[in-house]
Amino acid sequence: MADWDIRKLQILRTLRERGTVTATAEALNMTPSAVSQQLTNLSRQLGVELLRAHGRRVRLTDAARLVLRHTEAVFEQLERAEAELSAYVRGEAGEVRVGAFSTAVPALVVPAVTALRASHPAVTVRVREAEAQEAYELLAAGEVDLALSLAAQAPSAADPRFTRVPLLADPLDVALPAGHPLASAEGLRLADLAAEPWIFGGSGPWSAITHAACETAGFRPHQAHTAAGWTAILAMVGAGMGVALVPRMAAVPRDGVSMRDLHADRPVRHVVAAVRRGASEAPAVATVLRALHAAAASRA
Repeated sequence: MADWDIRKLQILRTLRERGTVTATAEALNMTPSAVSQQLTNLSRQLGVELLRAHGRRVRLTDAARLVLRHTEAVFEQLERAEAELSAYVRGEAGEVRVGAFSTAVPALVVPAVTALRASHPAVTVRVREAEAQEAYELLAAGEVDLALSLAAQAPSAADPRFTRVPLLADPLDVALPAGHPLASAEGLRLADLAAEPWIFGGSGPWSAITHAACETAGFRPHQAHTAAGWTAILAMVGAGMGVALVPRMAAVPRDGVSMRDLHADRPVRHVVAAVRRGASEAPAVATVLRALHAAAASRA
């Protein structure tokens, strides 16, 4: 196969446009002898005659015109590649794989992706739902580029593998049966619910968060029922089977359930984004992080 040298092809293309070796040299900031030498080398590499002397000027041969006809498509594709590369460098293009826990997907990731479709349509976000701890495992393994997790489940901020970025302090509200005596009480505190039957997961981050919040309020919750999904938890609350802490990001209106915010002892869970150390400087990743920050700010 012939040795196709893009730089030399550009010189040949400029010669066709400018008409003379001298004008070509001026356009490309070269000497006329350097232009002639480069074109002679290109002719040797391709194995065809590209130029013929015509008095004091040179003319392109039919072979040269054939070469340029085919290389126009190459130049066009290189222009596209340069434009896309420039967009990538500015964070306007690229693919970012995001691992996020379930409630963060509709609350933060979907609004961020929706905004990016309008502002950065060439940035592709691929979402993978994962438990809070699993998101870090995927990040460490290189299977996602950005992880959304809970600060309580995150590795230490001193972990050299990751950079953590705080996103949101998500309040925990209490779900009560609509007819509960405290459903309309003013100044409701978590401690007011110490004697209630509680519904939460048997293990995992939400069990730990519920226990920690209640113990901070001065009591240990009596677990009457065990469930991990918010649909099941809220259904049981609506049936009058107990009360539950629900992150505001996960709360959805449901018949029979009264959602109440807490006052003096209001617990929160902290949502963080994490990337591998140094990756936050990647333009597309930084663009997605900004969109997540905006989505979190709109919720706050």
